[in-house]
Amino acid sequence: MKLSYNKLWKLLIDKGMKKKDLREATGISANTVARMGKNEVVSLEVLMKICGALDCDIGDILEVLPDKAEA
Repeated sequence: MKLSYNKLWKLLIDKGMKKKDLREATGISANTVARMGKNEVVSLEVLMKICGALDCDIGDILEVLPDKAEA
Protein backbone atom coordinates (compact mmCIF):
# COMPACT_ATOMS: atom_id res chain seq x y z
CA MET A 1 0.00 0.00 0.00
CA LYS A 2 1.13 3.52 -0.76
CA LEU A 3 0.08 6.87 0.65
CA SER A 4 -0.88 9.94 -1.30
CA TYR A 5 -1.22 13.42 0.18
CA ASN A 6 -2.51 14.91 -3.09
CA LYS A 7 -5.83 15.67 -1.42
CA LEU A 8 -3.98 17.77 1.18
CA TRP A 9 -2.13 19.80 -1.46
CA LYS A 10 -5.39 20.41 -3.35
CA LEU A 11 -7.13 21.45 -0.12
CA LEU A 12 -4.34 23.94 0.59
CA ILE A 13 -4.77 25.42 -2.90
CA ASP A 14 -8.53 25.64 -2.42
CA LYS A 15 -8.01 27.47 0.88
CA GLY A 16 -5.36 29.78 -0.61
CA MET A 17 -2.68 28.44 1.72
CA LYS A 18 0.95 27.56 1.15
CA LYS A 19 2.94 24.82 2.82
CA LYS A 20 4.53 27.49 5.00
CA ASP A 21 1.07 28.58 6.20
CA LEU A 22 0.27 24.97 7.06
CA ARG A 23 3.49 24.66 9.08
CA GLU A 24 2.71 27.84 10.98
CA ALA A 25 -0.90 26.83 11.68
CA THR A 26 0.04 23.36 12.94
CA GLY A 27 3.53 23.72 14.38
CA ILE A 28 4.83 20.84 12.27
CA SER A 29 8.37 20.93 10.95
CA ALA A 30 9.52 21.62 7.41
CA ASN A 31 11.00 18.12 7.42
CA THR A 32 7.56 16.63 8.08
CA VAL A 33 6.04 18.59 5.21
CA ALA A 34 8.90 17.42 2.98
CA ARG A 35 8.17 13.80 3.95
CA MET A 36 4.53 14.28 2.99
CA GLY A 37 5.69 15.79 -0.29
CA LYS A 38 7.40 12.45 -0.96
CA ASN A 39 4.25 10.54 0.11
CA GLU A 40 6.07 9.08 3.11
CA VAL A 41 4.49 8.04 6.39
CA VAL A 42 4.02 10.67 9.11
CA SER A 43 2.60 10.23 12.59
CA LEU A 44 -1.10 10.18 13.36
CA GLU A 45 -0.47 13.13 15.68
CA VAL A 46 0.71 15.21 12.72
CA LEU A 47 -2.32 14.22 10.67
CA MET A 48 -4.62 15.15 13.54
CA LYS A 49 -2.95 18.59 13.86
CA ILE A 50 -3.48 19.17 10.14
CA CYS A 51 -7.12 18.10 10.33
CA GLY A 52 -7.66 20.42 13.30
CA ALA A 53 -6.05 23.39 11.56
CA LEU A 54 -7.91 22.84 8.28
CA ASP A 55 -11.19 21.77 9.92
CA CYS A 56 -11.36 18.58 7.89
CA ASP A 57 -11.38 14.79 8.22
CA ILE A 58 -8.35 12.56 7.68
CA GLY A 59 -9.91 11.25 4.45
CA ASP A 60 -9.84 14.82 3.12
CA ILE A 61 -6.04 14.96 3.27
CA LEU A 62 -4.80 11.40 2.85
CA GLU A 63 -5.47 8.56 0.46
CA VAL A 64 -4.21 4.97 0.68
CA LEU A 65 -3.50 3.50 -2.73
CA PRO A 66 -2.87 -0.14 -3.60
CA ASP A 67 0.52 -1.13 -4.94
CA LYS A 68 0.55 -1.62 -8.70
CA ALA A 69 1.31 -5.32 -8.21
CA GLU A 70 -1.93 -5.69 -6.23
CA ALA A 71 -4.10 -3.93 -8.82
